[in-house]
This record gives sequence, C-alpha cells and structure tokens, in this order.
Amino acid sequence: MRSTTRPATAVVGAALLLGCVSSPAASHPAEGKRVLVFSKTAGFRHDSIPDGVAAVRQLGSEGGFTVDATEDATTFTAKNLRRYDAVVFLSTTGDVLDAAQQSAFEGYIRHGGGYVGVHAAADTEYDWAFYGGLAGAYFQSHPAIQPATVDVEDRAHPATSGLARTWSRTDEWYNYRSNPRERAHVLASLDESSYTGGTMNGDHPIAWCQNYRGGRAFYTGGGHTKESYAEPAFRQHLLGGIRWAVGDAQADCRPENGYRPLFDGTALDGWKQAGPGAFQLENDGTLTSSGGMGLLWYAASDFSAYSLKLDWRTAGDDNSGVFVGFPPSDDPWSAVDNGYEIQIDATDVPEKTTGSVYGFQSADLIKRDRALNPPGEWNTYEIRVEGERLRVWLNGVRINDFTNTDPARSLADGHIGIQNHGADDQVSFRDIRIKELPAKGD
Repeated sequence: MRSTTRPATAVVGAALLLGCVSSPAASHPAEGKRVLVFSKTAGFRHDSIPDGVAAVRQLGSEGGFTVDATEDATTFTAKNLRRYDAVVFLSTTGDVLDAAQQSAFEGYIRHGGGYVGVHAAADTEYDWAFYGGLAGAYFQSHPAIQPATVDVEDRAHPATSGLARTWSRTDEWYNYRSNPRERAHVLASLDESSYTGGTMNGDHPIAWCQNYRGGRAFYTGGGHTKESYAEPAFRQHLLGGIRWAVGDAQADCRPENGYRPLFDGTALDGWKQAGPGAFQLENDGTLTSSGGMGLLWYAASDFSAYSLKLDWRTAGDDNSGVFVGFPPSDDPWSAVDNGYEIQIDATDVPEKTTGSVYGFQSADLIKRDRALNPPGEWNTYEIRVEGERLRVWLNGVRINDFTNTDPARSLADGHIGIQNHGADDQVSFRDIRIKELPAKGD
C-alpha cells in the first residue's frame, strides 16, 4: 500500500496499510506473433471453414498477429512449426496427419507451442493419444442446431472475461466421449436443460484450457455455423483463446474442482464492511472498490486450511489487497495488525508490490512479471494456507511461498477480506471461491 494518513491512535507498524503494491504490469504485445490455421478434413467437412479462416485472419489483423492458413499437412515439420506461436485446428476431421507429422507436432507442443481447437477439432485423430489429451475430449454425437444457454464458469480467462455469467447462442452442441473437467480447466459449460439432446448428465463442458506437456491448449465447441464467425461475442471468445495460446495473455488453466462460492456475483451474504468506503456491486457481478480505507471481510465463517481463489483487475496504478488470517473486527486496522495481506499494486518496493506478502516478503519478481496481466485485464490469485505456510499463485504460476514465524500472528485460523484502499483506487474483484483442505497432520 502507499502511504496514507492514519489516526493518532493507530498502532505501531500500521505502515502496513490496508493496501499494498505491485510492480509495473508486464504487457504482452501480440505484435510479431504468428498463427497457423489448419483446416484439413478426412471426414465430414464443415461449410463454415472459409468463414472461420477469414474470421481468424481478421482477428489477427485487428490483434496484431500474422495468420497463415493451410490444408497441407506437409507443413507439419519441426522447422516450419517453429515459426508459429499457435496452431488453430479449425474443424478438422478424421486422420489428418501421418506419423512423422504427428511427431513434429508433438515436439512443437512439448517445446511450448500453442494449440487452439475449434468445434470439430474434437472429431480428429481418434487413434493418436497425444492429440486426444491435447484436445481434451473426443466428439461423440450432436443433436440438431438449436439455441442453448452457456454457463460461463471462468470470467477471468481472456476467452470468457467479456461474457456475462450466462451466454445464449445458437450452434451445433457436441456431446463428448469423456468429461475433461478432471484434466483441464473448464471455462464454460452447457445448461442441458436449456436445449434437447445433451447426454453428459448435467455436467457438460463446452470450452476449456489446459497446460499440456509443455504447451498451451484451448478448445471451444462452438463454431459449427457460418453465423458463428460473424457473431461479436463468439469472435471475442475465439480471439481470447488465441491470445492465451500464443502467450499474449495469462490465465490460470489448472483444473479447478471442489470450490464453493463466497461471492458469486449476485449477493454479499455473509460479508461485512469494516471502516470507511465500500464496494459497489455492478450488474455484471463485479465488485469495484470506492472510497476507503476499509475492508470487506467474510464474517460468516473463519478458515484454517484452505485454497482461496479470486479474480481481480486494476484500472491503472491502483492499490488493494487480499487479507487472510485475521480475527473478526469492525476495525479494518485489525486485519493489518493481526493478519497478512497479499498485495495488489504496481509502484513500490518489492515486498510491497503485487504478489508480495505486504511488508514481509516479495514475490518472485521474474515469475510474477511473466504471469501478470496489465491494467484493464483480469488476473487470478490462488492463496493457499496450510498451517503457518502461505503460498500464492498468480494466473497459475506460484510466485510466493511464505511461512509465518511471528508468535503474535497466526495463519492457522482467521478470516479473509478484500481491501478498498482509497478514493482514487479502483480495483475490481469477481468470483471469490474457497476449497477447504485437510488440517495439517490429518
């Protein structure tokens, strides 16, 4: 946090103000990036492929990356693939690569390449186990083209951050032979009650991402229809997936299961505001800080061993933080003096910047800067507390590992909260969720 006047009654050490800091957000320009669109078919051929190729070319022109398109599998050589930051399998079908080409593509992924699968990319290479794992799931069947409701599960990933919590659209909705949820990070799923023909027993992922064998893999089940590629929301969805695959944006794509919401974007049941200022609940389910300095804390329960995840975004050089391990109190300074803050800010010394345990331990700045999205884009924290150990992941990358040794403080039991730092600081939060872990020694 930056310096802020504190009342004379403040305790010594409150220079650890309720807001903390991060070093300048690393930008990840797409300029110079190159994408290959591959649309060879050895089975059913979608008449939307030309529209899809044209759309990716337009997205590249707008987004600053170069797009090449081919249906020639002989381009899959180690030397040629090294030219590309991601390869888009656009409604490919059947067996489209021979053994040597498969080997070249495997090597490309293992050396950090990106994969984007669109629609029938899941109807491809059924006898190539590496590809099946990369795509995440194989196609099984589909009902007729019809409208359906998509539940957006992750609203921080660039492929879905611009969407509402529910997304209504028309497409050909695939059923898959397996559920990728345990292996991949699900971004969106189908509400099977909103259409006919779903066969996945109410848990129906339709878009996901994962870090796979050294590379990045994004898949979306949309894109059957020509109209999809003129649909602004779908184009942004596809662009976000490509941006992540080429490394232009960061996100936590580890599998996420077993979390329950503390704030799901609809209400603040169980939460209390301590001190001045507030958080404004916006129509899109975002909490944005105003005024300060105060703390919105979860009063309904304290926690001991847990993994806390939440998505956050700054508007610019703004200040906030996430507090853990503090006792219940209507005084926001109690969290400062008794708990620990994981900082959000960009302009202070290392132990007081984004990812730091504020005033106590810096993040790994090299890893932090590589993982950090710039102002205006969403980031995801995982804060894991087990005993007196506190670890922090930023967009899936571990950036801090801190152990409390102060006998006056304890991480083993306490509340959590998010800070509204000051009138000039605008920091937003979404989707605060928690998974309680076995107590240390259990």
